[in-house]
Amino acid sequence: MGEILQVRGTAGIYGYDKLDLTWAVTDKKGMQLAAVRADREHGKFLGYLSFDRFAETGVHQHLGPAFSYFVQGGLADFQGFAREGDIGINLEGATHSAMSYAPTLMASRLEAPVIYPSEDSVKGEVLHTGARAGEIVNRMPEVMPDINIALESLPWMGTTLPGVQRRMIFDYNQTEHDRRNVELRLLPYTRVPAFRTTAPVDIFIIGGDLTIGDETHTHGSFFVIDEGATVEMSTKFGALILVWAEGRMHWLNAEAGDLFGFNGQR
Repeated sequence: MGEILQVRGTAGIYGYDKLDLTWAVTDKKGMQLAAVRADREHGKFLGYLSFDRFAETGVHQHLGPAFSYFVQGGLADFQGFAREGDIGINLEGATHSAMSYAPTLMASRLEAPVIYPSEDSVKGEVLHTGARAGEIVNRMPEVMPDINIALESLPWMGTTLPGVQRRMIFDYNQTEHDRRNVELRLLPYTRVPAFRTTAPVDIFIIGGDLTIGDETHTHGSFFVIDEGATVEMSTKFGALILVWAEGRMHWLNAEAGDLFGFNGQR
């Protein structure tokens, strides 16, 4: 599961409280990170990135999907500006340099390495996990590097589960993956019946409280769930969560649609 995960009480379920994460200074001036998962070989990351005012990433190219949920502030590149409450998505080939005009905090998930133009650009604790030096060629300069989505502009859709609504953010169209990135809203006292995962699932809690297995966490915390884990999910006062699901799930004793929106055509 990566370099930082630890064994927990419920098999295959790992909770990470925001206050327990360790912050590290990165190779980019004015930028820090707090990793939940950091797989340098495959360029995968889950956790927080923090930018001081006028911090700049430098030109880089994404080799696979990357997600940034802006908790505070925002980033600008030649396409424009992503701001608080947005989620920014970079697909394979996205090439840009981003800068923060104001202090910025975002929850991020990287699924592939990033290329920088020289070895001097990737020294020490790199901002993008798995960053490496290489020739940058933007093969589709007419394609904007970011898909910036204001989450509040997306409609809430009902599900077959009482107390659960879903927003489809990204269905991984135009990628080689069949995955889902969704936002779920759970009303107070909602209990999601037991299900089994067929692939890893990452969760960021935007607001409220969420219990999975033996752990309860609140706003700003993360859950990581292994493939094949048995999951029971509940909330006492309500929860708003971002979910990245790398595969479908199977209900154990319930008849309902896929929680992560895999039903229907892509």
